[in-house]
Order: sequence, then structure tokens, then C-alpha cells
Amino acid sequence: MKYYHTNSDFLWGVATAANQVEGGWNEDGKGMSIADCLRYRPNIDSKDYKSINTIDSQEIKCAISDPSTKNWAKRHGVNFYHNYRDDIKQLAETGIKAFRFSISWARIFPNGDDLEPNQAGLDYYLNVVKELKKYNIQPIMTLSHYEMPLNLVLNYDSWYDRRIVDYFERFAKTVIDYLHDYVKYWIPINEIDSIIRHPFSSAGLVEDRFPNQNFENVIYQAMHNQFVASAKIVKYCHDNYSDLQVGCMITRTMVYPYNSDPKNVLKATETMRDVYAFSDIQARGSYPKFLLKELKNKNIKLNIKKEDLELLKEGTADFIAFSYYSSVCTAYDTKGLKVTKANRTVGVYNKYLEESQWGWQIDPVGLRLSLIDLYDRYQKPLFIVENGLGAEDKLTCDGKVHDDYRISYLNDHIKEMLISIQDDGIELMGYCIWGTTDMISASSNQMSKRYGLIYVDLDDNGNGSYRRFKKDSYYWYQNLLSYGSEIPVSLFNGEAIEQRKISI
Repeated sequence: MKYYHTNSDFLWGVATAANQVEGGWNEDGKGMSIADCLRYRPNIDSKDYKSINTIDSQEIKCAISDPSTKNWAKRHGVNFYHNYRDDIKQLAETGIKAFRFSISWARIFPNGDDLEPNQAGLDYYLNVVKELKKYNIQPIMTLSHYEMPLNLVLNYDSWYDRRIVDYFERFAKTVIDYLHDYVKYWIPINEIDSIIRHPFSSAGLVEDRFPNQNFENVIYQAMHNQFVASAKIVKYCHDNYSDLQVGCMITRTMVYPYNSDPKNVLKATETMRDVYAFSDIQARGSYPKFLLKELKNKNIKLNIKKEDLELLKEGTADFIAFSYYSSVCTAYDTKGLKVTKANRTVGVYNKYLEESQWGWQIDPVGLRLSLIDLYDRYQKPLFIVENGLGAEDKLTCDGKVHDDYRISYLNDHIKEMLISIQDDGIELMGYCIWGTTDMISASSNQMSKRYGLIYVDLDDNGNGSYRRFKKDSYYWYQNLLSYGSEIPVSLFNGEAIEQRKISI
């Protein structure tokens, strides 16, 4: 029998974010965050992510004035805040070794600029990581995952304001000092490049708060400040806790030319350079020349201090973490071409690929290509910290969810990952399915776009019992992990999937 091999310490896991699962949005001293201002909008196409997540000052006032959770889905999440013990127990039974989640900044420093942390928030996360340790599960901790305290938007200029670097550093050091005995792997900022696509949910930037300014300049300055903050956290861990590892994290979308027209190949190359620009800064410790040239051509001027450049060199990431869901094509002239989307990235439809219900094209080979490209570029350990399929799942009358489409997606992507480890020489630390239980979608703020291995009885309007039901994909993943570091190749062919479906 032929096998795929992984190291015995390979981190098979699952992933989520506080703002999408926790709930308890105003409990135990937690402050209001930017995620609490994002509402479910049934009157807008759920694929129109830009319209859904474009927030102005009036929308923020509306959010502040409404204390309910009815329309504000991320305020109630799926009640992980009160249900974390049961959720972790169920997920531990799959055999996972890693659980990636995030800290809600506003649960630790409710206003962001507080002098002292909220002890109840610290103790909550201590209890979570202790629960994970009970099952020998490694926490993968993200410090900032779309949950900035709202006060830093209202009374500062969000990440555009240099003072936010200091406030974030205080928050991060507080959490690291409190949890370092339990958490080895840290990610300062989730998908740091996402600020380009959704500046509010990523960094609290509201365009109408910057009148008479070039908003693109504001975005890039805020991103620079995030780079500095992230480098400070890397350096702090290296100087004080030598056993900790700190990675950067990017959104990885594979980009292909629409066809072999050299102009389209050039367009794809330029787009991929944009994808790499932000991991280059964190992995190599300096701004790539092509990005500096691009900013100059756009007349974007950043306030970069001399000590910032030194910090970036000192605070390079120990590993490259990334999300991967899909791929897109691109063309120099898109007129008349079908448009598709991949994790909020707009591209041209690839006729060789299927697509999800939300229009994301399914490309397992793109994951292998991403692993090769990233490893060849950086020669640093990689970590797939998000990969999964958003779909409408149906709960049967006997409490089952037959999500064959998700099993197929995971099967094909994990197979390409294992081939890449075996044949391409990739140094890969682990793989985390997005998500854990079902959760509120980051892109559409709805519940019906489900990712989890465990179904949560909750609809888009917040109605439901919150009861949990294991999906077929849960049992599929459990079966996969039961093989340990030697996984039969036959497990990934279509026949094996069909047999597994029958046995569930």
C-alpha cells in the first residue's frame, strides 16, 4: 500500500476568529469592536462583499444606538463564549492537534487605550487555552483578526494614527505575558494585506473621517503602521520568550493569466507581485523595490521613520501563515469576460474550474502551486491556517448534515498538500480547516454561508436553538486523522470517499 507521509509533529487542526464565533459582545467588561458595527444585509446580494462591508460614520452611529443583536450577527456569533468547553471537546474528538483562534482586543482593553487590562477577559482566554491543553491541542493565537476596539475609530484615526501602534503593542505584550506558558505559536495580524480590500473591517478606516485626504494614502500608511506593530511583537517574543514562534499571515489567492497572450501573462505577474509585496516586508524585513516604485507612481507618501526600517529588519517572521480558498484569472482587458470572486478578490472566470455557491472557484492544484511559490521565495516554514468551503448546509430531520461537497473540497486540497510535502520538498508546519463549528461569515455577515465541521442551529436573522450537530465532514476528518503520519493514498480517491459516506 502506498502512503503520504507527514512529520509526527505536523499540526492538523481547525481555525476560527473571535468576532465570528464568540458572541458575548457586551459581557464581562468587553468593549464594542468594529465587528459589532457590521450587520447582516438581506437586501444586498451576499456576493457583493464591498457593499456589505462599506461602513460610513452614519452606520457607526446606527450601530452604537442599537443595543440589540438581531441585525448585528457578529454580536451573537454562535455563543462560543459560553460554549467553548463543549465545542473544544467535540473538536478534540476528531484528533486535531491545533486550534487557531483569535483574541478580541476589546475584551482585553475595552477602549483600546485603557491603562489596565480587563482581568475577566484575560482569564477567559486563559481558561480557553487550558481547555485546549487538557486535550493536548496546540493553540495558534491570532492577536488581531478584524476586531479592533471601536473607540480607536471614534477618538483616533484608527491604524492611520501612529499611537495605535503603541496601544496594540501594550495589548499584545499583555496577552503574551499572560498566556506564553500555554501558547507557542503567535500571529500578530490576520491577513495583513486585507486592508487594501476592506479597510474598515480590517483596520477600522472610515473614508468620510478623512476629508480632503487621499484615502489610498491613508490605507497604505495604516498598513505600514501595522507592519511596524507586527515587527515589534516578533522582536518582543524573540527577546523575552525564545521558545515562542511568531509568524506573519497573508491572504493567498493564486492568480493565472486568462490565456497565453503575453499581455495577460504580464498582468498576472503584476498582480502576483502585489500578492507577494506584503509578505515580502514581513519575511524579508524591507519594502520591495517594486512596491516603493508603485507608491511613488501613485504619489503615495508614507511617513516611515528610520527606526521603522530597523525594526522591520529585526522583526522578521519565523514562519509564513496563509489562507487559501480559491484562485482567479486576470486579463489586461476584462471587457466582456465573466467576473468571479475569491476571498473578496475580483478576477476573471476560469473555465477549467468549478465554483462554490458564492462564486469562489475551486482549485486544489492552486494550493500546491502556492506552497511551491511561497517556499521557493522565502525558504521559511509555511503554515496553512485557513482552507475550507462556504456552502448552504441542510440539517435533516434525524440531525444529520450530508456535506459531500465539503468532503470533496477538503479531500482534493489536502491531497495536493500532501503531494507537495512529499514531492516538492515543502517545509509545512500544519494545516487548519476553516472552520470549527459553523460561524458568522466574515465576508457576508450571514450564517447560511457555513464552513464548520459542526452544524449550529442558527439562521441569518439570529433565530435558532444554537444546538450543535456533527456533519459528515466531521467524521471524514476524524477518519483521516486516525491514520497519524502515514495516510494511505487510496483514502483520497473517489471510491474511498463513497465508501466513507456509506459507513457514516
